[in-house]
Amino acid sequence: MNDVHALSGAYAVDALDDIERAQFERHLVECAECRHEVDSLRAGAAMLAELEPVAPSPGLRDRILAEVATVRPLPPQVVEVRPRRRRFPTLVAAAAAVVAVGIGGGIVYDRLSDDTPSDINISATERVVEAPDAERYVQRFDDGSSAIVYRSVSLGQAVIVTKGMADPGEGKVYELWLERDGEMIAAGFMPEGPDNTVLLSGDAASADGVGITVEPEGGSAEPNLDSAVVLSFDA
Repeated sequence: MNDVHALSGAYAVDALDDIERAQFERHLVECAECRHEVDSLRAGAAMLAELEPVAPSPGLRDRILAEVATVRPLPPQVVEVRPRRRRFPTLVAAAAAVVAVGIGGGIVYDRLSDDTPSDINISATERVVEAPDAERYVQRFDDGSSAIVYRSVSLGQAVIVTKGMADPGEGKVYELWLERDGEMIAAGFMPEGPDNTVLLSGDAASADGVGITVEPEGGSAEPNLDSAVVLSFDA
């Protein structure tokens, strides 16, 4: 796909193959706009999961079919379509379409309630941190930096919050991993900068911990264990 930005919707719902996923995660390291879009899409999909289905009225199908019969179809029109990026107003609609067929800034500590206005957006990272079953694991480093992992088993997701992280070095990135049964599974990258909040990809519910390694720009197929720091969920 020529426009890597267009992969954000499929990435948010884990619909990419391994090659596309690796390509897009390399792009996420440098594109704050796409990181925000992925975060918003995941938040929209998570909110849709809480909606309760409403049964249509018994006569709705008959009325629709009767009205369709009165509509005269128009001839097709040829329209020039120019590629464009989807922005926030269309994100929830895009997530709804995916459900039908089948990182960011600071952390907010306000819970949603039944009377919360529907136009208030709570990000996917905030949902993990605020989950009733959220677990918190802290790693402090000798240079004063820190990493905190929040995991919600019920949501199957984990978030890592870093403060004061040192630059990984020229041509290097911090890569994130989920550890499961002794195997390290790639789960994303930390953007540039000392302070970050990142929603890890993959199933965190069955993971044993979160790993951080220093890797060449673009990531590695296997983790550099010499640089690995693992926050174990058994701690």
